[in-house]
Amino acid sequence: MMAERPQMMQGYRVLDFTHFVAGPTCTRIMAEMGAEVIKVERPPGGDRVRGLGLVKDRQSTYYIQHNHSKLSLGIDLNKPRAKEILSAMIPKIDVVVENFAPGVIAAMGFGYERLHELNPRVIMCSISAVGQSGPLSYKPGYDYIGQAYAGITDLIGEPDRSPASITIAIGDVSTGVAAAMAVGFALLNRERTGQGQFIDASILDTYFHMHELSVPIVSLRPGRWAPKRSGAMHQTSAPQGIFKGTGGYIYLAVLPNEWPRLLRAMNMTELAEDERFKTDRNRLKNNLALRDIIEGWLGSFASVEESMAPLDRERVPCAPVLTVAESMNHPHMRERGTVRRIHDGKLGDFDIPGMPVKFSDWPARTDLKAALLGEDNERVLKEVLEMSDRDIAGLYSEQVLIRDSSLEASLE
Repeated sequence: MMAERPQMMQGYRVLDFTHFVAGPTCTRIMAEMGAEVIKVERPPGGDRVRGLGLVKDRQSTYYIQHNHSKLSLGIDLNKPRAKEILSAMIPKIDVVVENFAPGVIAAMGFGYERLHELNPRVIMCSISAVGQSGPLSYKPGYDYIGQAYAGITDLIGEPDRSPASITIAIGDVSTGVAAAMAVGFALLNRERTGQGQFIDASILDTYFHMHELSVPIVSLRPGRWAPKRSGAMHQTSAPQGIFKGTGGYIYLAVLPNEWPRLLRAMNMTELAEDERFKTDRNRLKNNLALRDIIEGWLGSFASVEESMAPLDRERVPCAPVLTVAESMNHPHMRERGTVRRIHDGKLGDFDIPGMPVKFSDWPARTDLKAALLGEDNERVLKEVLEMSDRDIAGLYSEQVLIRDSSLEASLE
């Protein structure tokens, strides 16, 4: 059995004021990497995702996925004593993360200026829809709000129809990952300088950062060029996009240097001399005709999987368009830990996503646990503030502390 090794962020303590997805993703990554993350949850029910996903005995798949490996401190921040307790904790905290609407955390008494007074070494990361500064900073919002402002939504969907909505939290999760990266950099800088700092992360900025091609071209050709919705086909390269095969779809991403490979795979090398397809520009102009040829070839196979064999032999970038269930069950995903199976005492065994990166000297974890609301109240207050059982009992009687009703009191 492998000896227990220190985790990369072991020894760092994080105070987590986050909820829903973007903020919890940031702190969940740090928790999984060994930081002690204390999630502050407010009455009546803590993080609102505790009621989302599949729920059994007040334990939620949604909550577990985004908040495993954290401690839960249930506390009523409307009570002055609660704010005193958290203020007393700040000198012993390395990182504070929040994702309320701009201004809310400061109104609660925990803005960066106040935190910096209490602990000049603290790193604070605020995550919001559109940022802490600028003309739009007053706006609350979620993933889709940042996406719409970033010019992303306008590019999703068929060209002759309205823009479409995506059905996964790309911006939320990506912003959480970017924020975790920024916190890591800030901690590295603190090791060198001894100084903390404030990090402003927004879903809007994350989404705008995803424009891989368009921004400089639009800037250099204002009013003359604009990216447009292209539906199943890529707008700037051909053949690239979603093609119908037998019993499903396949995504082809054929760059100009890979065009000969596709022709060899299809056994149609004569198309290299076809004027419609000689150049990438011509292929793009004749994209529909090219699509018909490719789909005719794909349809000659008994299945999408069978049609991929000659493509893979010629190293043509391709993939079947899988459902979530098909992706989860793919052996590649299982072997790499992209999908991992965990156990919860209430919900049983189920799958959640793995870490988005792999480390050579740090094994991925599957022994994950998500706390019930307020489950770690006593541990946090004893370890961080050295409170006595009597003092903690008083906080319960004053309803400063809250916890899940299933947790039996251990205090006399």
